[in-house]
Amino acid sequence: MDTDTDTATDKGSWHLTHDLDRFLTRAGAFLRSRPALHTVPLTVTETLRTRGTSVYGDGAPEFGVLERAGEVRAAFFRTPPHWLNITALTPEDADALAARLAALGRSLPGVNAESGTAGAFAAAWQRHTGATAALRQRQRLYRLGTLTAPGPVPPGRPRVAVESDRERLRYWHDEFSESVGLGTGRHSAEWADARIESGGITFWETPDGTPVAMAGTSPRVAGQVRVTTVYTPPHLRGRGYAGAATAEVSRAALAAGADEVLLFTDLANPTSNGLYQRIGYRQVADFEVYDFTAESEGA
Repeated sequence: MDTDTDTATDKGSWHLTHDLDRFLTRAGAFLRSRPALHTVPLTVTETLRTRGTSVYGDGAPEFGVLERAGEVRAAFFRTPPHWLNITALTPEDADALAARLAALGRSLPGVNAESGTAGAFAAAWQRHTGATAALRQRQRLYRLGTLTAPGPVPPGRPRVAVESDRERLRYWHDEFSESVGLGTGRHSAEWADARIESGGITFWETPDGTPVAMAGTSPRVAGQVRVTTVYTPPHLRGRGYAGAATAEVSRAALAAGADEVLLFTDLANPTSNGLYQRIGYRQVADFEVYDFTAESEGA
């Protein structure tokens, strides 16, 4: 299936495709028009374009674009086996998308979207499929305002990860993925290789050269860079290492010309939310992740 067009033209048409180039031709300008709110589809599609469409899993990615009166109003992507990711929708449009995907026999593990959209789609998916939807995580998207270094800065210095750090990156990536509970959708070896190649991970290391925390950034797309994979091993937490690493990658992103520096947090973690606000990050929007369980699975 390359395209599938909704026939309800008065409500708009959903164009579905597995073709990344076709999707970006239709939706690229729309996604770039609001780069902060669309940071995830922008960075994921850029990774698919540069690293290959199997980078997040063996299943073929699927994309969709909602058009009404010749104008793109929304978009979605999914990289199986991971969650459906949708840009903002009205409740009516969320219901129409759920109905379309259900009619096509799609099986979805869940949805990730701005809070109102995620809740509306989860409710619609339950109506159309009988699945159970359970809220998994509340997230907050932040944008950097005025960068303020956290104080006091711990002893040590930042250092960009290199090839000799590959095994540590793989191990810490696996630990990070387990700790956040959502996973990054990428194999640790491929992730480490890509970040070393791009210079996309910075360690905070102690004066003797021991890495004690890491923070990463996504490639710049549409002027925005997102801070990702902020991690400190459990036995080293509470010493300011993650804050120092995050402040450094934020500073470096600005110095490299980023228009916006963004990051997501888990709202259930008051420590990280407080830290990022002290560094200078300010709220943009809240997002939610829902898990779906088919009726037969929950019985």
